[in-house]
Amino acid sequence: MLQSKTIDGLLLRDMVLAGAAMLEKNREKVDALNVFPVPDGDTGTNMSLTMASATKELSQKEYLNAGEAAAALAKGALRGARGNSGVITSQLYRGFAHALEGVDRITPQQFAAALKSGSETAYKAMMKPKEGTILTVARVIAEEAIKQAEKAPEDYDALFENILTTGEAILKKTQQMLPALTQAGVVDAGGRGLLLIYMGYAAVLRGEEIPEERADFAGDGEVVFKDDHDALNEIKYAYCTEFLIQDFHADVVEEDVDTFRRRLNRIGDCVLVVGDMALVKVHVHTNNPGKALEYGLTLGELVNLKIENMVQQRHDNIVAAMANDASKEPPKDFGIVSVSLGEGFNQIFSDLAVEQIVEGGQTMNPSIEDISAAIAKVNAKCVFILPNNGNVILAANQAAQMTEDKQVIVIPTKNVAMGIAAAVAFQSEVDADENARRMEEAAQRVRTGTVTYAVRDSTIDHLNIKQGDIIGLYNGKVTVTGHDVHDVAFELMQKIVTEDDELITVYYGKDIIHDVAQTLTNEIADQFDNCDVEIHMGGQPLYYYLISVE
Repeated sequence: MLQSKTIDGLLLRDMVLAGAAMLEKNREKVDALNVFPVPDGDTGTNMSLTMASATKELSQKEYLNAGEAAAALAKGALRGARGNSGVITSQLYRGFAHALEGVDRITPQQFAAALKSGSETAYKAMMKPKEGTILTVARVIAEEAIKQAEKAPEDYDALFENILTTGEAILKKTQQMLPALTQAGVVDAGGRGLLLIYMGYAAVLRGEEIPEERADFAGDGEVVFKDDHDALNEIKYAYCTEFLIQDFHADVVEEDVDTFRRRLNRIGDCVLVVGDMALVKVHVHTNNPGKALEYGLTLGELVNLKIENMVQQRHDNIVAAMANDASKEPPKDFGIVSVSLGEGFNQIFSDLAVEQIVEGGQTMNPSIEDISAAIAKVNAKCVFILPNNGNVILAANQAAQMTEDKQVIVIPTKNVAMGIAAAVAFQSEVDADENARRMEEAAQRVRTGTVTYAVRDSTIDHLNIKQGDIIGLYNGKVTVTGHDVHDVAFELMQKIVTEDDELITVYYGKDIIHDVAQTLTNEIADQFDNCDVEIHMGGQPLYYYLISVE
């Protein structure tokens, strides 16, 4: 039961944050509904990124005044709008904010009126509005919300029940409104995204938690891929062109923007020119993107330019879809993901049957999202992760916890040498637990020496280190300092290698040429003739050498 009779700026912020969260939780499902052959990006992703920009702006300060909060919301949405769905979403908020100018606390009637203003603004932004899209869903919701608010001017509970019920009903009808949706058997993706946002609104007003599970889209249908070569002929204008116009020339007036919109319409279609004299978002499909940019430059400065070849992307999508369909194989028992940085190390891991390489290293730790994406690409029941850096292990563990559709095991490797040892120890014939044990034991047996340079003055264990000194580290601890890379590397080996060791592997970085590395390797082999000594190009930045001993 909704308790609020009015909505202030803080409550509006919470509603919008919840709406954005609800959309993001279901973004991939919304993306899956996107069936149009226009490569403006996936609808759910574009809307979610737009909402992320909007919420960022809205969260910059605590707005007590609802009108001010709505203005910040609209500003953020426009700046971050991506693709058609994102731009239309930003226009819904632009009109919403315009209707709430000067409003301190929003009543149900004012909220309904703001929805209607948003719908009207979005329709005006489109040169040729198309029914059966998010525009239709927004319009019908707003029209019915106006009627409901007139019946019960103080009842937000009844208003949001009407919004969600009406929204679901019109959303289902979109499948019959557009031939592409009818053919694919799905509802409009943008409309579904908008309903998710409003579901988040309602949850906050009702005091409910945003559900962890994804929304039920059972009635929305499943996308059916049609390999329709004739569809390419529908793309009359090949280049999707987007940019922002800011810092307008002093003599530019609103009529010039209207003229600009008409000029774009003469060289293309799907024209969107939205915003105000502070910032205008532009979108057009044209065969002459240069001309569109030229027109834009007559108004002001262009930023965030993006030009995409829709015909080529449509072709690539068809090829990718066919390849994906042809390669649907049952998952393997095991797969490996490794973090790596350096051409040589990447090749070594690939040779050891590592399926996904995540770019990352000492100064470029990959995100949880990066690691999760790599896990998702491995078609296996169980995936082993080699973080190969102490600062990446936690992110790898989080990515493992977030993965629900397969078992993920993190082998806590702290450098690539440990990762290589773990990958060598992997055996496809044994089970996951046995592999994990073997891989971790192999990694722990490796002792590593690394040679790099000091970036600042410091004192460590009585070693006075000056910026620019060459330093040698044994298992991550500074052990040797000097001024010559070769000398520090050789002295480091004196402190690491024992008479029980059998193998020394020298991996040289991108700043060391092969002949220099080979000279060092030969000297190490002469000094420790009881060991096999190998040399490989690691290609790693920052570290001249990484030398493993086992």
